[in-house]
Amino acid sequence: MINDLAGGFAAFADPTYLLLALAGVVLGTLVGVLPGIGPIGAMSVLLGITTQVGPTGSLILFAGIYFGSTYGGSTTSILLNVPGEASSVVTAIDGNQMTRRGRAGPALTIAAISSFVAGTISIVGLMLFAPTLSSVAVKLGPPEYMALCLAGLVLLAALSNGSAAKSVVMICAGLAVGTVGIDPADGDLRFTLGTTTLAEGFSFIALVMGVFGIAEALTMAGRRWSPERVSAPRLRELLPNREETRQAAPAALRGSLIGFGLGLVPGPAAVLSTFASYVTEKKLSRHPEKFGRGAVEGVAGPEAANNAAAGAAFIPLMVLGIPFAPTMALVLAALLLNGIVPGPTFVDDQPEMFWTVIAAMYIGNLMLLVLNLPLVGLFTRLLAVPPQAMMPFIIGLCVVGVYADGNSMFDVVVMLVAGLLGFLLRRSGFSMAAFVLAVVLQPTLETSLRQTVAYSDGNATYLLGRPVAMVIVAAAVLTLVASAARALRNRRRPNVISADQSSQPTSQPPRQ
Repeated sequence: MINDLAGGFAAFADPTYLLLALAGVVLGTLVGVLPGIGPIGAMSVLLGITTQVGPTGSLILFAGIYFGSTYGGSTTSILLNVPGEASSVVTAIDGNQMTRRGRAGPALTIAAISSFVAGTISIVGLMLFAPTLSSVAVKLGPPEYMALCLAGLVLLAALSNGSAAKSVVMICAGLAVGTVGIDPADGDLRFTLGTTTLAEGFSFIALVMGVFGIAEALTMAGRRWSPERVSAPRLRELLPNREETRQAAPAALRGSLIGFGLGLVPGPAAVLSTFASYVTEKKLSRHPEKFGRGAVEGVAGPEAANNAAAGAAFIPLMVLGIPFAPTMALVLAALLLNGIVPGPTFVDDQPEMFWTVIAAMYIGNLMLLVLNLPLVGLFTRLLAVPPQAMMPFIIGLCVVGVYADGNSMFDVVVMLVAGLLGFLLRRSGFSMAAFVLAVVLQPTLETSLRQTVAYSDGNATYLLGRPVAMVIVAAAVLTLVASAARALRNRRRPNVISADQSSQPTSQPPRQ
C-alpha cells in the first residue's frame, strides 16, 4: 500500500495534475465562499471539459472542488453568518458568535485545521477500506444492487431538507427521464416520440447543466444584492489560545469519526453529519449553555464532520459504482464520459488512477490549509462582486460545454428547457438533487430489478434468502418510518401549543 501511494505521488511529476489540483481547490473555495453556486453547480458547468482532461484529471479536479467548497463555506458562515454551503449552516451558529466576541481569527483557524484533520482521516479511511470492501462487493448480486439503489433514493427523500413528497415527485421524474432511449432488454426504442434523436436518451450533461447551471444563473438574475462589509482578521489575529485549542482538538476528532461514518450512508451526509456532531458535542460538554454563544466545539466538530463525510462519499462510488450523493453522481458522470465504469473491480482494474487520486486528495487538502488562512481577506472581498455579473459567464460556459460534448443543437435546447423548468421547480421547493441522482441510478436500478425478477422465477420469497439485501431494505424502511413519525410529531406540536395558549384566561398573557 505504501508503494502504491508513493507511485500516486510520483504521478504528480506531471505538472498538469498539480495544476488541476490547485485549480480544483481554488475554484472549490470560491464557490464555497459565494452563496448559492455550490460544488454541484461548479461541477455541472465543468462537466463538458472532462473528456479533455481525462478520467484521472477529472477526478482530481472534482475532488478539489468538493473538498474546497466545504472549506470555503465556513468562511462566510463565521464572518457574516451567511452559510456558503448547506453543510456550513451549523458552523454559523457558534462561529459567528465568536466573530462578534472578537475571536473571528481563531474561529477561522480552528475551522481550517479541523477540516484538514478530518480530510486527512477520511483519505486514510478511503485508502484502507476501499480495496478491502472491493473484495466484498464482488460477491454482491443484482438483489443487493437493487436494494442499494432503492435505499439511496428512499433515504434521499426521507432525509433531505424540505418536503419529502416533493423529493419523491422529483425522484419519479428522474426515473422516468432515465427510461427514454433504448430498452436494455430487447433493444427497442421507448418513449422517443418517434424520433431517433432520443435513441440514446437525454444527454446527462445537458440535463445537469440545465437544472444546476442555467437554473442557478436565472436565480442570480432575480436576487437582490447589497455588498457585504467584511472585516477579515489579520495574520497575527488567527492563532487560537491554549484553552480554545484544548477544547477544539477532541471535538475535531469526534466530528471526523461521525462524518466518516455518515458519509457511507445514502443521502445528504455532509449536512446530517454536521447536525449529528453538533448535538454530540453539546451532550458531551460540561457546559452545554455555551453552545449558541460562541462554543469552540460547535465550530470544530461540525467542520470536521462535513469534510470527513466528503472524503467518505468516494468509497461507495469507487467500490460499488453507485453514487450516494448528488456530487458523486457528477463524479460518476465524468468517469462514464471517459469510458471508465467504477465498481467492485475498479481498484484492481485502475490501480494507477486510484492511487493518483488518493495522492491528489492529500495534496489538495494541504493546499487548502496553506491557501485558506493567508488568503481569507481576498476570498471574502469576492462578496462585493454582484452575483448578476457571473450570470452571462455561467450561461456561456454551459452552452459551449454542452455543444462541444455532442455537437448537437438539440442538446443545447434540452439544456435551456431543463434550466427553465429547474428554475421554476426550485422556486416551488422541489429538489433538483433528487432528480439528478434518480437519473443516474435508473440504469443500475432497472438492470438489477430485471435480473432479480429473472433469478427469482416468480418466487416472492427469493429475497428472503438474500440477507444483505434484506438488511439494506429494512434499514431504509426504518429510516423512512422514523422520518414520517418525526414529521407528524412536528406537525402536531404547533397545534398543541396553540391549544394550550387558547385555554389561558384572557386576562393573563400567554406563557413565553
